[in-house]
Amino acid sequence: MKRNLKVPQKKRKSFAEPLDLLIAGKREETIIQVENLFRDYLKSGLTLNFYLVGDIVVKDFLANPFLKPFIKICVIDEKTQRNQINIEFGDFFEEEIEIKNPVGTINKECWEIFRTSIASNRKTLIKVSEGEEDLLILPLILEIPIEDQGHFAFYGQPPITDSEFVIPEGIVIVNVDQNIQEKVRKVLAFMEDF
Repeated sequence: MKRNLKVPQKKRKSFAEPLDLLIAGKREETIIQVENLFRDYLKSGLTLNFYLVGDIVVKDFLANPFLKPFIKICVIDEKTQRNQINIEFGDFFEEEIEIKNPVGTINKECWEIFRTSIASNRKTLIKVSEGEEDLLILPLILEIPIEDQGHFAFYGQPPITDSEFVIPEGIVIVNVDQNIQEKVRKVLAFMEDF
């Protein structure tokens, strides 16, 4: 996509709804549920590839010895709820890329960065040096190949209490397939150029 996109102010709430399966609960609970779910997936013989957006999700996956090896790409902004966060990376990542992505937007450069990072098959850390990473889950999902199964994107779900219905906090697991990619295209169609 060759356009910078932003969320229209009046559509902001609709962007808060989970894209796929929400595992509701506190971090300590949800990471164990995610681990158990993917232990079962492995029994079916699937190869797993994980794509993570959000500092807390990244921190929890990197700290989990079972989930960590499946990580391909992580997107962070080194903040959680506007507070600075420190994550220990060690020498896990083979590549590190910095991008700028203003709040409430998708920078057009991220599409090519995600495409190239996925194609390289290197464990890649993408840091948003200015702005935020929240909406980057959308282009990331569209760049993930769907020819084969086993590609999952994850992001944190903050609690939503000011909409028509309440959404609890937790982690969203997106099984990247044609249906999800079509859903993301429909979400992007609501966005405006800037």
